[in-house]
Amino acid sequence: MDPIDTGSGSILRQPKAVWATAGASVVAFMGIGLVDPILPSIAEGLDATAGQVSLLFTSYFLITALAMLVTGFVSSRIGGRRTLLLGLALVVVFAGFSGTSGSVGELVGFRAGWGLGNALFVSTALAVIVGAAAGGSAAAILLYESALGLGMACGPLLGALLGDASWRYPFFGTAALMAVGFACIAAFLKEQPRPARKTSLLDPVKALGHGGLASTAVSAFFYNYTFFTVLAFTPFVLDMSPYRSGAVFFAWGVLLAVFSVIVAPRLQKRFGSLRVLGGSLVLLAVDVLVLGHGGHTAAVACTVLSGALIGVNNTVYTELALGVSDAPRPVASAGYNFVRWFAAAAAPFFAPRIEEWSNVHMPFTVAAVTAVLGALVVLIRRRSLTAEAEEFRPRHATEDSVGVFAN
Repeated sequence: MDPIDTGSGSILRQPKAVWATAGASVVAFMGIGLVDPILPSIAEGLDATAGQVSLLFTSYFLITALAMLVTGFVSSRIGGRRTLLLGLALVVVFAGFSGTSGSVGELVGFRAGWGLGNALFVSTALAVIVGAAAGGSAAAILLYESALGLGMACGPLLGALLGDASWRYPFFGTAALMAVGFACIAAFLKEQPRPARKTSLLDPVKALGHGGLASTAVSAFFYNYTFFTVLAFTPFVLDMSPYRSGAVFFAWGVLLAVFSVIVAPRLQKRFGSLRVLGGSLVLLAVDVLVLGHGGHTAAVACTVLSGALIGVNNTVYTELALGVSDAPRPVASAGYNFVRWFAAAAAPFFAPRIEEWSNVHMPFTVAAVTAVLGALVVLIRRRSLTAEAEEFRPRHATEDSVGVFAN
């Protein structure tokens, strides 16, 4: 698929409402990797250990996981626009409070509130973009994926640039940018149609009764543990200045964006989704092993290279989750994300503790094993995934009014 022209219209020719939502999405995804380059600085500034600082990710994603059961319930009742604005308002408040933290405990708590706001926003953004975009759902999804990749790339860079002066500045900068996003969405986005049926709190859990969706979620759980070991623990291993660490993760994010939006669809078309996913997970396991057991140069190179593999995995997992079951997209994705984001919360918590119990190499060995486990789930459960794995169905794209935390 051409990254610019989807066949039904260019992703660049969009209404102001779409660009406002996509722009705010970039900033929302920036918040995930924002703290990467400044983790050592935060630890030094708040007199905290690596394990304590890593809880910034744990609290953020634990709340994000739990919020997956709530976002559809909320947005199906108050509408997509109000849900976006509520999420943005929470991010502005808690990102600002994060910059005023006097202890690591306060910062961890504020990041939890930030995670709730981000979950409300990002879980709704895709469907809002789909509903307002010109060029059909394919162009809208591509635009959303582009926003995700750009945000993941720019987050570490912004964190490094602002964090070089003080670890507090990236949090204030994010709050300011999200406030601009709030104003743009309030000005340009009209309320989206609400679904005919309101989503209950248990609908996402019930959707996991489908074998294909459950298999996708379990495989993604193992994969996410690997992903967030790289994202949350590697900065301590690299032990670089905020500028250098930011540059490494910026390059990582650029590869993530390019491979997610451009390379992954072409690989899927040629080899099929399941082969691409299984192969990419195995390569990620090898990459993480070299990262953890090689020298400093190898660690830097493998960190950057992991972005390409993570980009491929993100795209394939998203399409599997959205197309493998008959559940509406928001319900299926909420159940899927409810499972997988627990791993994003677990990895930053366990990786530093595994190092304390053993050595610096062991967290990466564990991460390599979880990547292989993710591939084994795909292999063993391939029959339940095959029906929808080879062709992504955009069947719910225009009928649903709440979206997904896609990647």
